Amino acid sequence: MKSNLMHLIPPVSRDRIISRFPKWYTPEACLQFKEHFHAQVRAACQQSTGTVGLKISKVVVVGDLYVGKTSLINRWDTAGQEKFKCIASAYYRGAEVIITVFDLADIQTLDHTKQWLEDALRENEPDSSFIFLVGTKKDLVSDAVCERTELDAIRFANEMQAEYWSVSAKTGENVKEFFSRVAALAFEQSMIKELEKTAGHTAQIGAGNLIKMEKNMMEIPEGKTQVSLGCC
Repeated sequence: MKSNLMHLIPPVSRDRIISRFPKWYTPEACLQFKEHFHAQVRAACQQSTGTVGLKISKVVVVGDLYVGKTSLINRWDTAGQEKFKCIASAYYRGAEVIITVFDLADIQTLDHTKQWLEDALRENEPDSSFIFLVGTKKDLVSDAVCERTELDAIRFANEMQAEYWSVSAKTGENVKEFFSRVAALAFEQSMIKELEKTAGHTAQIGAGNLIKMEKNMMEIPEGKTQVSLGCC
């Protein structure tokens, strides 16, 4: 039965395998500087349990309309196009990661990020979510403008206790690196929680030492997006 299940899992391309902890974007706004996964997580990943499954982490992406949320997510994974559908504001609940997005070419959208974050945090337990502040459309601004805007963005990130990144969905700059970082943080946190619950038993993490990410995106009114990242 297990061997039959293994054939149901599509092959994972090499660019989806993360063996070292992805590097941060800038040390001025970084959650943590480690280079390797937690020792217990690495040990659990190296065990061949024969169990097939994905670890799903809920990620919500919020921000003003037209700041590039959909383009950012589609740039990361265009293997399949799901239909968008409206969902209630309760979608915030249970978010392991909250990504707050603004437009580097429109400074006003940065001012609104704190309110978006407050709305999302209100539905979650304190300190239960990783927080990212992401500036999009980097290709539309000059290096000088980007540097000036990033000074404000890093200040915002520190106040929000968020990790800051700037990306371009059009060129792909920093997109893969950013989502790898998101997946690694969420995967490690999920594994540590599971290891604490199992207390000496083998954690059911799937087969192999890898992280696989899949997209399940839904667009809802007022510029909110939800994406689920599955890790195994």
